[in-house]
Amino acid sequence: MELEAAQYISLATFRRSGVPVATPVWAAYQGGVYYVFSAGNAGKVKRLRLSPRSRVAVCNVRGVLQGPWHEARAEIITESAQIETALAALRRKYGLAMWLADLLARLSGRMARRAYLAVRVDEADSDPSKQAETP
Repeated sequence: MELEAAQYISLATFRRSGVPVATPVWAAYQGGVYYVFSAGNAGKVKRLRLSPRSRVAVCNVRGVLQGPWHEARAEIITESAQIETALAALRRKYGLAMWLADLLARLSGRMARRAYLAVRVDEADSDPSKQAETP
């Protein structure tokens, strides 16, 4: 399965020690970027503040890999136009499920504390013939 069509992708971010930490996330692809949202205080967001190094792979809801890793760079987006692009892409892909996630986040006050990420897969690593490896 291609990353663009995957329901879940595993996003691995790296600790200072270089150890990867993988998390299954929703991701919507648009214009060469995978958009992801997360709690603003989540570990992956904290790790990305230290380094944009990351990698992604197709996975299931539990994070079990279903495809090869792709090296990537991720950044926390803060511009309102980019956040709107991310939200529109996620809502288009996930429909009612994303609408419900947004509603619950608004009701609980978590919407304002969300972080939005832009993940770009390295061009040199977009070869689908690469073998999967464990994070």
